[in-house]
Amino acid sequence: MNVNKYKVEVQPDFIECQAKANPVQAVAELVWNGLDADAQNVDVRLEVDDLGAATVVVRDDGTGMHYDDAPGLFTRLGGSWKNTQRLTPDRGRIVHGREGKGRLNVFGIGRCAEWVVRYRSKSGDLREYNIVVLKDSIERVQISGEEPSGSDRTGVEARISGLSKQYDVLEARNMISELNELFALYLSSYRDVSITYNRNQIAPKSLIVATHTQNLEPILINGHKHQVALEIVEWNCKSKNALYLCSQQGIPLMESPISIRIGNYNFSAYLKSSYIENLDRSPRIALAEMDPALNDCIEASQRAIKSHFRSRSASAARSLVNRWKDEEVYPFKGDPVSYLEDVERKVFDIVAVTTSDFLPDFQSGSQARKTFQLRMLRTVLEKNSDDLELILNEVLGLPQSKQEELAGLLRETSLSSMISAVKTVANRMTFLAGLEEVVFGSEAKKRLRERSQLHKILEDNIWMFGEEYMLSASDSSLTNVLHKHQKLLGDTTVIDHPVEYHSKNSGIVDLMLSRTLGRHGAGDLQHLVIGLKRPQVKVGKDQVAQIQDYAFAVMRDERLIGGNPTWDFWVVSDDLDEYTNSVILEHEQPQGTILRKRNCVIKVKTWAQVLEDNRARLQFFQEKLEYSARFASSVKHIHSRYSEFMNGVVTGSDHPGVSIQ
Repeated sequence: MNVNKYKVEVQPDFIECQAKANPVQAVAELVWNGLDADAQNVDVRLEVDDLGAATVVVRDDGTGMHYDDAPGLFTRLGGSWKNTQRLTPDRGRIVHGREGKGRLNVFGIGRCAEWVVRYRSKSGDLREYNIVVLKDSIERVQISGEEPSGSDRTGVEARISGLSKQYDVLEARNMISELNELFALYLSSYRDVSITYNRNQIAPKSLIVATHTQNLEPILINGHKHQVALEIVEWNCKSKNALYLCSQQGIPLMESPISIRIGNYNFSAYLKSSYIENLDRSPRIALAEMDPALNDCIEASQRAIKSHFRSRSASAARSLVNRWKDEEVYPFKGDPVSYLEDVERKVFDIVAVTTSDFLPDFQSGSQARKTFQLRMLRTVLEKNSDDLELILNEVLGLPQSKQEELAGLLRETSLSSMISAVKTVANRMTFLAGLEEVVFGSEAKKRLRERSQLHKILEDNIWMFGEEYMLSASDSSLTNVLHKHQKLLGDTTVIDHPVEYHSKNSGIVDLMLSRTLGRHGAGDLQHLVIGLKRPQVKVGKDQVAQIQDYAFAVMRDERLIGGNPTWDFWVVSDDLDEYTNSVILEHEQPQGTILRKRNCVIKVKTWAQVLEDNRARLQFFQEKLEYSARFASSVKHIHSRYSEFMNGVVTGSDHPGVSIQ
């Protein structure tokens, strides 16, 4: 038999790039070549001889290649007929290849590639010839002379030998899943096509749980609009969870990594656009993710994938939660009575559904056991997470790996902290609404006493004056304030005489709040001393003089100002008289400042200002929670929480329809 030799006309870097394909891609390209030749059946096998040498064999029943066309097809890479013909000649199926470069991918498997080609000549008889290419001399192709075929059908048999030691990836258990993903859309369009791997049918339809298709924002390049579609296929078996960049018809051209977490779903996503086809025709496809337009599209795809599976998770969770309600094992009763409780339930549902997947035999367990387990999980979320490990291990009986996974979920999303924060914000808004009625209500403020009632309530809610403060002293003399100051500094100096106070033997401050800034030196200390006046008392000359006496006593005592701590003095009441308004400093001083000297600042504030400052801090959360504190519930909150201090302040007769027990 005569053998003719031809030289491949292609740039060296192109050959080198294509010969580095991974084994899966290489096998897929051989299958695509058969399908592009109108094959109805493509069979792939991994054959191992008695000596352990492996060969990949791909057989198809396509039309083969006419002998006269073979030299051109194998020597002019980049000039494939597929580049101009979008459909196969006989069956009109979508063509995968574009540049005739796929056959070089076989060298990602082994060193030697041989094709046995059978085709029907123009006269109608079957003819046969061989093509051989070696990786070591990849730029040369050997094509045998043709002769009559002993077979009764056309087609191509490709044999790749001299496999690398990593050919274990070609085992059926690894390949079948990937081939299902790669050919899912094609086989769903052409159901008469059969692909087998080691006698296993590639049948993605039987493995598909659901599909979802949506259009994304088109890509606009030089005035031309490229439509973009995303198709998500969900599998009932293990998958790569990959994003495939595809032609407009859904033919995968390359794979893009996915950097999102979507739970326990197995899926393949197919990004389809003519823009990707254009990239595939140029060397830019190798650097596709550096293309700005495509990169934006890939990011949009990942967001869409995440959103889709979030919705799927929510739907599955609702179904499971409804089943728990029907079984009467759900740890909440009735409908949520507030927005806060609704948020708390949603958080619980997310974690409970996740946990139920981890619990052994949860779904088949008894009603009592389910009730107990869900109740314990609610406890984990509502209380401090210190008990988390104990409950997950000893109570719920989760395996160690699942304990760590769920604990990680709780830590990552700070679910317990979120519930706690939401409760805190809601309670504070309710408190502010109740306090407003207490200090401004015409009847309530007449009965409110300063030291025994208002003072005690605020002592438990110092957050009103700043989140950063802690209560250092309450209803204490300035000498006691000195003790607290020294304790914060770690100063053990003996106090051998009291703080001298101008008007009395010892000044009594209502509240002293303190905060430290970093190193706990004196200069890092800030003190806030608050003088409280009941709402009926306007801040006038006497009240200003009293708070000034506190400040002057501090400024005169070196023990209190040594190291330069900061001292703020406030007097707070319902209103200010004309004298007080006249002594308030202007010229860009903070609101209500009447004196600033050395490290001391004196301010007068109204309850309206204090409440407004707090509302401003909570406004964002109030809008997000859509929470509105109602008068009745707010006053009841104040009364029930501080009943020992509120006796006689608010009664049901103050407001019709309000009953305070």
